[in-house]
Amino acid sequence: MNPSDFPSARAPHSLFSSLILLFILAHCGHHLLTALPIPLLPMIRREMGLDYTQSGWVVSAFTLAYGIGQIPGGWFTDRVGPRWMITLGISGLGMAGLGVGFSHSFWGMVFFLALMGILGGGYHPAAPRLISASVDLQYQGRALGFHLIGGGASFFLAPLVAVGIASVWSWRGAFISLAVLAIAFGLFFHRTLARRETPKRNDFQKNGKMAEGGRSRTPRPLRPLVAFILLSNLLGATITASLAFIPLLLVDRLGYSQENAGALFAFIYSAGLWVSPLAGYLADRFGRVPLMIAVSVGSAPVIFLLNHASSFWAMVTLLILLGVVIYVRMPVSEAYILRQASERNRSLILGIYNFGSMEGGGLLTPLMGYLIDRIGFDGSYTVAGIFILVVTLVCGLFLKGSED
Repeated sequence: MNPSDFPSARAPHSLFSSLILLFILAHCGHHLLTALPIPLLPMIRREMGLDYTQSGWVVSAFTLAYGIGQIPGGWFTDRVGPRWMITLGISGLGMAGLGVGFSHSFWGMVFFLALMGILGGGYHPAAPRLISASVDLQYQGRALGFHLIGGGASFFLAPLVAVGIASVWSWRGAFISLAVLAIAFGLFFHRTLARRETPKRNDFQKNGKMAEGGRSRTPRPLRPLVAFILLSNLLGATITASLAFIPLLLVDRLGYSQENAGALFAFIYSAGLWVSPLAGYLADRFGRVPLMIAVSVGSAPVIFLLNHASSFWAMVTLLILLGVVIYVRMPVSEAYILRQASERNRSLILGIYNFGSMEGGGLLTPLMGYLIDRIGFDGSYTVAGIFILVVTLVCGLFLKGSED
């Protein structure tokens, strides 16, 4: 890794540096289009005449490719630097999003959704490295938490904006207009980040060990890291598969209009505006493993109760709680990996983590659609809740007594 790939921070201990603010905006730009397939799914399904299983593959086309892109994205980040991978993850993804908007066949749309995933795969392995390099170790979790505000804002606002555009110009218009915005912002961020780069910072000592806060790091046991990543990935995959069909649950079971179902979905991501910084603080203060165990156990009853939310406010409450789970899991997982993984392969490990979470979600989503086709929403969400509890118990046994 070339040290010039890391932006310099005049006060690396400062949490609220301009770099963090820039990355909040970058994260928002990255997810402008990735936030659209699920809330626009009822409109896509109606136009193309899809069943639940095919609808699941619309979501999974991006998710599977996005997961696959994480590992090469992490590998290239460790070698060519994070700035170019971040640009590809914003502007490149936006270019593929234009193809989604202009496609007029199911398989053409699936192709461009998959291309979005491949091109966007480098963002998440690259961004945490730059962010962690700009703050002291004690603020790492909080910095990563603030970064996630951008993703939360995008997932909260993009569905609302997209549904508004789609009501006038169809779901295709929503993809096209937000793709243009993403391309423009990605180029702007690339230029801005290039101006801030400097060769003054080097994250490696001559002996190959990481220099973090003036201290070298020694290798840590691999088993807890594997168990933690497995728990986080399976939790994220189950949440992803459960979320994918919530707009259809709202339309088919509760009688919401397609537009209202898509807009209501934004409540999930409203949690990203406030939960992630709090989660990062709690992780720095009390530890990452206890927080991950707690949020995993708490997610199971929330998923189960989706079957029984008969009122508007009950559904809103459950959607917000799911958002809390999402935006606690992500900064806690990234902070744990950055703390435990070796510097030499850190972006690659982040890529593997993101790959597992996204591929798991991509595989479980059509499976969830299959279960809904066979046993309905009630049975499917019950199975999902039980699965999370079992996974938490097994992985928790391997994490017991491990260093946080």
